[in-house]
Formats: sequence, C-alpha cells, structure tokens
Amino acid sequence: MENLLSLSFDYLSSCDGVKIRKGLRQLEGLLAQICLSRTTTAAERRRSMAIDGVAKSGPKDLASLSEDPAFREFFKLQEGFEWNVAIRLISCLERLLGKGSNGQNDLLLVSTLDLLRGVLLIHPPSRSLFAREIYMNLLLDLLDPSSCPAVQSSAVLTLVTTLLEQPSITRCFENLDGLLTVTSLFKNRGTSREVKLKLVEFLYFYLMPETPYAGRTTADMQNGLHRSPSKASRLGSGGRERREGEEGTRTTNEKQSLLGRYLNNVEDLVEDLKETAPFGTSFG
Repeated sequence: MENLLSLSFDYLSSCDGVKIRKGLRQLEGLLAQICLSRTTTAAERRRSMAIDGVAKSGPKDLASLSEDPAFREFFKLQEGFEWNVAIRLISCLERLLGKGSNGQNDLLLVSTLDLLRGVLLIHPPSRSLFAREIYMNLLLDLLDPSSCPAVQSSAVLTLVTTLLEQPSITRCFENLDGLLTVTSLFKNRGTSREVKLKLVEFLYFYLMPETPYAGRTTADMQNGLHRSPSKASRLGSGGRERREGEEGTRTTNEKQSLLGRYLNNVEDLVEDLKETAPFGTSFG
C-alpha cells in the first residue's frame, strides 16, 4: 500500500494535469478497493449477473469496514504525515488554484475536492488539518464568485465535511470571516441556483447543535495520544443542544446571532430547522 501511495503522491505533486489526474485515479481506485465489497462466492456472482447483467460491488457496511485488514492498514498509515492522503490533496488544491480558472483545471479541482471529502469521511482525524488558517482559507478562496459553479458546489460540500463534529474548526471558519464569504456568495446575483441551494443546505448544517468528534486529532497523530475517556464520556448524546461554552461549542442561538450579522431572516431558518430536523437531529 505504501508503494501505491508513494506513486500517487508523485503524480499529485506534478504540474502536469495528466499526471495529476492519474494520481487522483490511483487514489480513487485504492479507496474503492477498501470501501467496496466484492462478490466472493459463485452463487453471489450468478445472482448479481442475473439481476443486473454484470457483477457489481456494493459499499461495505461500517461495522465490517472497521474490521477489514486493508482499511485498518490504510487508517494506520493516515495517522502520520508521511502517508497522509488529505495533506497531499490539500497541497494539490493549492497548486491547482494558482493556475486560475479554465475547463481542464476546474475538472481537476472538482475531482480533488471529491476525493478529499471521501478521505476526510474515512479518516475523521484528518479534518483537524483545517484548524490551520492557511488550509481553511484555501477552501474559502474556492468560494470566490469568480470560481465556476461546479467548483463552488464541491467546495461547499467539502467545507461541510471539514466542519462535521469539529467545533474548533468551526471557530476557525468563523474567525476567518467564513460566514461573510458564504453569505456574500449567496447574495451575489451571478451565483447559480444550484450553488445557492448548496449554500442554504450549508447554513442549515451550520446552525445545527454541535457535537465534538470523540476520536483522535491530527496533533494526537503526531504524539500517539488518545483523547481522554473521561472527556469523551462528557460529550453526551449527539443530538442535544450544547450549553454555552461547553467543550468549545456554540449553541444554535449563538450561531444564529453571528449569522444574523450578514443575513436577514435567520430566525426563519432556525424555526424551519427545528420543525423539519432535516439531518435527523432533535433540538430537545
């Protein structure tokens, strides 16, 4: 696995778009092998062929994924910076962003963002890389009105993934005027309808009660440290509203006040969020 990662990283560090695309495809293939199950028996293959005409691979369930040897090896490699895929993809984004906007470069940006989201979901500790201002600013730069709609939409989805169960990164996002960036793009007349829908979904997500990730951080990865079990036990259920200042989180009311500086009718968003619970979380 190290050899495959090393070859992919070499391609990603290239300035040649063809080589970058090859590196992305190699990483995508590796993640597919880890995350997709295979039809292992002849009966399963025949059943798959009879239904769909081809033998298909479906996603593994989370319980089996955590016990998969390939997944465990990949996850272990991500614990250090030498083989961490997220940091390589972030560096690739930086170079691509410096090339400006054109058709081929935009496709590479979208592909890199898509792959980065997958990596951050598979290895949640890598999300803490975005607690660094330089990396969070990179995502916010992709939300510039001059970016193409496909890049903007993909950047919004990636931003959601980085903030998922990460209150400290959400505070970094706020401190860098992330709310101003998001709302300015939303109010811009040139922003496409699809992107605006993604931005509304992001605002719903942002206003949700915060739940810290009870795993390991990137700093922990360097030091081999685990989160204190006593601290993890105090996180409570994932859906309840946090008290002010608890575990570095902000309540929905606090975030409503912040968002209200840049957008009108935030109260309507909050009320709609409480009534519909679009993400399956109760406000209690």
